[in-house]
Amino acid sequence: MAGLLFRPQNDIDPSVNVQQLSCKPHVQPFVGRIGGNQGIVLDRADPDNAEYLRKVPDAAPLMSARDAFNVRGFTDLDLWRFAVVECVGNTLPGTMMLAFITAWAAATPANVAPPSPSTPAGIFATTAFLGPLVGAVTNWLLLTLFIFSFSSVSGSHLNPTITLATFFARLISLPRMVLYLCGQILGGALAGWMLQSAFGSGQYSVGGCVVDTALVPVREAFVLEFICSLTLIFLSFGVGLDPRQR
Repeated sequence: MAGLLFRPQNDIDPSVNVQQLSCKPHVQPFVGRIGGNQGIVLDRADPDNAEYLRKVPDAAPLMSARDAFNVRGFTDLDLWRFAVVECVGNTLPGTMMLAFITAWAAATPANVAPPSPSTPAGIFATTAFLGPLVGAVTNWLLLTLFIFSFSSVSGSHLNPTITLATFFARLISLPRMVLYLCGQILGGALAGWMLQSAFGSGQYSVGGCVVDTALVPVREAFVLEFICSLTLIFLSFGVGLDPRQR
């Protein structure tokens, strides 16, 4: 057994590159992987891949509707594991950590009145502007790192918008979409609970997540959210999913 696990040093050919001797990690083929640009996928036309594609239909692009809605994926333990990563990404390691740290960076007590501008910079020199700005920059930096960290495992969606968009683009299957959405929602909820515990109170507000309907009508808030979500989808597909961007 020892001979099978360890190779004697004098048997190693010095002409062999060290990288060839190292173990390569296994990454499951998945076409909807953010940052993978459809590079770690299988060829659907290759008959050798047929058996694997029956189990993981979104391992190759251009799924049929029958494959996309196949519920067999709910029995795939790997999908459940990836959903947990999305949950932890949104809460603990992924979505949760991302939501928690972003909200914590911009959270302020809810009972504190917004400061009045007292400098020529106006609102841009107050916490009402700087709080959301810090949260946005923090989110941008950490989201990039989280995508890099979790892409090889779950695909780093970390956002229900991305998961829904990739499903309608035939890049992920229905079971993966359902499990990812559940993990992301649970991750966001856990992040809110942990933020309440860390903040010491539930009386706080986060810039960008709270809209005063007395100042911003619901119609305008909906248009802003729609355009921001649409921009997120276009950038994700154009940069992280387009195979031409490798």
